[in-house]
Amino acid sequence: MRPLGRDLTDPLTEWLPRQRWFAGKDRAIGEVTIGADTELAAGEPGLRHVVLDVRQGADVDRYQLLVGIRHDLPDRLRSGAIGQTSDGAHLYDAANDPELTRVLLAGMADEIRAGALRFHRAPGSELKRDLTGVPGSAEQSNTSLIFGDSYICKLFRRLSPGVNPDLEVNLALTRAGCAHVAAVHGWIDLEPDGGEPVTLGLLSEYLRTATDGWQLAITSVRDWLAHAGPGGVGRYPGGGPAPAGAPETGVPAPPARRGDLGVPWRGGVPGGAEEEREPDVLDPGAAGGDFAAEAERLGAATAAVHRDLAVAFGVTPAPAEEVRAMAHRMHRQLAEVSAAVPQLAAYTEAIGRAFDDLAEQAVDLPLQRVHGDYHLGQVMRAESGWVLLDFEGEPARAPAERREMAHPLRDVAGMLRSFEYAARFLPAGDSRLSEEAAHGLELRARAWADRNRDAFCRGYAEAGGADPAANAVLVRALELDKAVYEIRYEARNRPSWLPVPLRSLAHLAH
Repeated sequence: MRPLGRDLTDPLTEWLPRQRWFAGKDRAIGEVTIGADTELAAGEPGLRHVVLDVRQGADVDRYQLLVGIRHDLPDRLRSGAIGQTSDGAHLYDAANDPELTRVLLAGMADEIRAGALRFHRAPGSELKRDLTGVPGSAEQSNTSLIFGDSYICKLFRRLSPGVNPDLEVNLALTRAGCAHVAAVHGWIDLEPDGGEPVTLGLLSEYLRTATDGWQLAITSVRDWLAHAGPGGVGRYPGGGPAPAGAPETGVPAPPARRGDLGVPWRGGVPGGAEEEREPDVLDPGAAGGDFAAEAERLGAATAAVHRDLAVAFGVTPAPAEEVRAMAHRMHRQLAEVSAAVPQLAAYTEAIGRAFDDLAEQAVDLPLQRVHGDYHLGQVMRAESGWVLLDFEGEPARAPAERREMAHPLRDVAGMLRSFEYAARFLPAGDSRLSEEAAHGLELRARAWADRNRDAFCRGYAEAGGADPAANAVLVRALELDKAVYEIRYEARNRPSWLPVPLRSLAHLAH
């Protein structure tokens, strides 16, 4: 086997930052070296599994790459082209090559070993071998290969030491018979000599007829924005941002209301000042495509998964001093992100007060394994109900942090943030809106978010989850901490999305 060497590493310094899954887009690459190189298929085309060590300043991150080798590269594969060897062979991202991705499925079916790579089949699973894998179209920090109507294989691009939480949690829930996760069929890991295994890929049931929760929510928001109040008030053609010259909303600023859970809500945040909506103008339930019933079912499914996680991994009591330490960590992240993202400065004082409230009112809390990065893009609506995906944890967190136990309301707070995102995603960044039109859209976004937040929390509590209304201080602190994390993530990875979390803070943090 001929070493790839600099034929591969030299062009990667420019190729890697263009990939959605590369986490270091905000920093220059100092050096790329090959940590491991394993041949999975010889001949033409050839397939190599490569572990890359990417140095950026003092940090070194590890990534995996499937490298295809062809002397004649078809046009359909040129989008993944990386470079060429000295003898003219093309090197490319083989995740785009169905002829080579089938090697991964066959490896799991046969439970082969290749160098330090180990391919596993889940107990009791009989894998089909004759399927080709094509990459999914969703933008994400990993790469998903879809094998026919049967399986989806997630390749973890950025590698962390140890068993990936997504495999660990999904496998435990599959064994427990949890109805709200996709069954695990196999996995791939790297077992270096003397070291702990590193999860490379996870093969799960493919939910062919399921619909992404984010898309369902965005469709509901679009219907709501297109819905006209009395006299046509507040409607925009197509349900998206107002085109140039569109009429102004004329929607009045809201007086006070109480949330459906019976506690004061401010923009859907428990424990804030009360608001009222003018019902005829700002009632999302009056529009087609209302999402509230699905939000309530999603809350119930979330509570069910939390119960199964508590049984599978246990519950650990956290004393009040540990809760105060958590509030201190929230303050530290707030300070770090405020220094890096000046737009957050207007909200830091109010956010800090929420963290202080958590510390001052700290009580003992039960901690358990949770999802850790819970939002509408991590759930699918299948025929049987809601299914939760991707238990990997937040991509910007350190591996040890992703495995930490947390209060289950952390996931609730993440989903509440996701409703805020969905409500504001369509109008975000539209510079054509007048101040009055933008204000009207913000009121509509707030009304949609509040309705679905209330429904989700109601479903969660009625299904046996910790009642968000009875834990308002904790939920508020967790949600604002999540918002700070989102702002850092968007600033580093998707700057064009930064207005979305910032816009919701304008009312959540005051």
